[in-house]
Amino acid sequence: MIYDLIVIGGGPAGYHAAELAGKSGLNTLLAEKRHIGGVCLNEGCIPSKTLLYSAKLFYGAVHGEKYGITVENAVLDHKKVIDRKNKVVRTLAAGVKARLRQSNVTVFEGAAVIAGMRAGADGETVFDVKAGDDMYTGRRILIATGSVPVLPGIPGIKDGLDSGRVMTNREIFDLKEVPDSLAVIGGGIVGLEMASYFSAAGSHVMVLEMLDHIAGSVDREISDILQRNLSKRGVEFLLNCRATGINDGGVVYTSEPDGGEPKFVKADKVLVSIGRRPATEGLGLENIGVAVEKGRIITDLHGRTNVQGVYAAGDANGVSMLAHTAYREAEACINDMLGIDDEVRYDAIPSVIYTDPEAAGVGETEASAAEKGLDFETAKLPMTYSGRYVAENERGDGICKILIDRRLGTVIGVHMIGSYSSEIIYGAAMMIEKRMRVDDLKKVVFPHPTISEIIREAITEPK
Repeated sequence: MIYDLIVIGGGPAGYHAAELAGKSGLNTLLAEKRHIGGVCLNEGCIPSKTLLYSAKLFYGAVHGEKYGITVENAVLDHKKVIDRKNKVVRTLAAGVKARLRQSNVTVFEGAAVIAGMRAGADGETVFDVKAGDDMYTGRRILIATGSVPVLPGIPGIKDGLDSGRVMTNREIFDLKEVPDSLAVIGGGIVGLEMASYFSAAGSHVMVLEMLDHIAGSVDREISDILQRNLSKRGVEFLLNCRATGINDGGVVYTSEPDGGEPKFVKADKVLVSIGRRPATEGLGLENIGVAVEKGRIITDLHGRTNVQGVYAAGDANGVSMLAHTAYREAEACINDMLGIDDEVRYDAIPSVIYTDPEAAGVGETEASAAEKGLDFETAKLPMTYSGRYVAENERGDGICKILIDRRLGTVIGVHMIGSYSSEIIYGAAMMIEKRMRVDDLKKVVFPHPTISEIIREAITEPK
């Protein structure tokens, strides 16, 4: 039997592509070596949001006096939070498997390796994929193997992982007890979200970040506001710091502002969260000549690799390592297979940090726009211009920034921090995707009272 498509990897890119392919009539095989749903569903996006929602409710209960609510003896039961997380994951994973069955996708739960390519009986090129003890043949391959955590080459990290004192995103969501102290190496999205939860749960959390700011490429002003808010909630930040070792007591680090002298921070547990890299090793890519650069599979905007009939989507291509990007890339790949013209617009992909408060952005930041030499202006307002924001936030310091191309009058970037930012940012993404002009945006009616109104307020406020 020859499959029309073999998908290697069952995360957001893989299962979405397989489902679309199956519904389109392509005979599809999906191979996943770990968990259907991938890192996002099992060890990332969904588990973290489940924990963070519990933390948000707990914080509201403890600090509800200013809203006229007093809750005595509020307790965050971490074990119950983890039990609920597991239930949510099981429910969603079952849903993904059901959709694959409904789409007539054959699922193989185990590792798969590309064995080679050859001419089929009719002369067409086919690909052989070894999964378990069996060999499968497909006319096309989609590689969607996701990513794995980057681990720094510092003393003590392997022993720490073996003992359970050191964790990545994979292990921290199964932590049975809240540690008294937690050191987070890396101030990116995962590190900040886990810092937010465990601080609320009772840990003394210290974030070690090698840059002079947190949240990576997030708008700098918003990064500063986020750091200030998390600091108020007890998170300690050590910036310009580089971890140099891990031992039974905590983390050894150096700080350039302090002359680079070794220092020590005590921690019962250590979360390593310095980024992720494409999981492309051991796939047999070399057997068919797929071009790889620093571990990432090189693709065009349609998801095509340099080998005809071979595609890659999701973290495996290393372009935008976000689950929603993976969905969109999967769609572009399947559409290309079906002869439908489609390509991914990477400048219109939003990103969110699901801390409390939430931070979200899409498009150019002031820094990236200036670096590109774009002629732009920034419309900025505090979130307090939104009536609903004031009604729901005591002394909130959220802001909204909109970057506008002066020549074209189009929106090229939107960045915000405050409640519901994660739910608002999709609208900003559409503005950028469709190259919406500010003059047209001014005519859009926003529902009142909503925090989304801040977008209209920002662009209509007199300069």
